[in-house]
Amino acid sequence: MKISSAKRLALGIALVSAVGAAAADNASNTGYLIDSRGNVAKDNYNECWRTGYWTPAMATEECDPALVKKEAAPVPAPKPEPKAEAPAAGPEKPAVKAEFKAETLFDFDKAVVRPDGMKELDGKVVTGMKAHPEVELLLVTGHADRIGTDKYNRKLSERRAAAVKAYLVKQGVAADRIKTVGKGESEPDPDADTVNKCKGTKKTKALVACLQPDRRVTVEPEVQVPTRK
Repeated sequence: MKISSAKRLALGIALVSAVGAAAADNASNTGYLIDSRGNVAKDNYNECWRTGYWTPAMATEECDPALVKKEAAPVPAPKPEPKAEAPAAGPEKPAVKAEFKAETLFDFDKAVVRPDGMKELDGKVVTGMKAHPEVELLLVTGHADRIGTDKYNRKLSERRAAAVKAYLVKQGVAADRIKTVGKGESEPDPDADTVNKCKGTKKTKALVACLQPDRRVTVEPEVQVPTRK
């Protein structure tokens, strides 16, 4: 069947109008001219044709890559700083602890506290016991050197420890907070190493002087309850 020229013209106009309408519809969505195949129309320089209503917000990676907002690279979350470990709690330090040379507290071979010794006990023990009720029991230990018999030295060390307790009680420290013991010559001062350094058994001025570290009274808590932090 032959189609007249008028009909051919009418069909051509309808086809062009349909393609144009589709292109316009796509263009309104993209901001760029679209050809009949649905692709963005480009000129001889391979640049996209923008429509009259194109805005930078319609820019695409294909046509205007410089205008397309690049997604910012995600910023890594800061690593949490490692928590400093609290130092392990060690044993509580003794609230009241002291060591006295026997000559500081007593005259030689005596068990009566001297005035100078009283001052030492006041500053190092009495004040501490009043300030630290957590010390429930204080141990006062008397020591003697090896000059003389073991029995005599033990008795002397016991009397000296008892004399220290009597003075502390007189100064207001409760008697039931103090325990005494006499070690005699059984525990020479380990730091002084008198066993090896001091030779002989005969009482001489040199030996008495050498054994001085062994003649001492130590004071330290035997029972101390933990304090609240």
